[in-house]
Amino acid sequence: MQKTHDTTNFEEKKFPLVLVLDGISSPANIGSLFRLADAFNIEKIIFCGIEVDLQSNRLKRTARSTIKNVIFEEHEIAEAVCKDLKNSGYTLLALEIAAGSEAVEEVNYSSFQKIALVLGNENSGIQDKILKLADKMLHINMFGKNSSMNVTHAAAIALFEITKSLQPVR
Repeated sequence: MQKTHDTTNFEEKKFPLVLVLDGISSPANIGSLFRLADAFNIEKIIFCGIEVDLQSNRLKRTARSTIKNVIFEEHEIAEAVCKDLKNSGYTLLALEIAAGSEAVEEVNYSSFQKIALVLGNENSGIQDKILKLADKMLHINMFGKNSSMNVTHAAAIALFEITKSLQPVR
């Protein structure tokens, strides 16, 4: 018999972590990111550069009921959001394979008080001006021939690695 959240002894933790979505537009990906944000109990999602269609059936089916549990904001310019977060004490981490990026499992996240994890557009990735603002760029080690994976799968791996050592706020 499948267990439910009510029949499993999960300890509730809240993490000082924000997802900044730089132009992510797929309703399925947005729905999945709501689910991940709820599962990892992060502070909020900040959508940048797109208008989120919360009436999309695809988004609602994928998100299930997590839209009502996750705080989210919409902003036009990702660069301004990232600058504001840095000025508010967030460490800006960009999940992007790039020169100088570090493997997600090799970073010591416990030294960061608050984290803003930036995820990029499904086709073009994170804007260069955002990458330049990042305190660190992260990548996921991959062992096949492809050099990228779906943004929601990458987000799940990164959130898992980050929350393993990040201090919860409660």
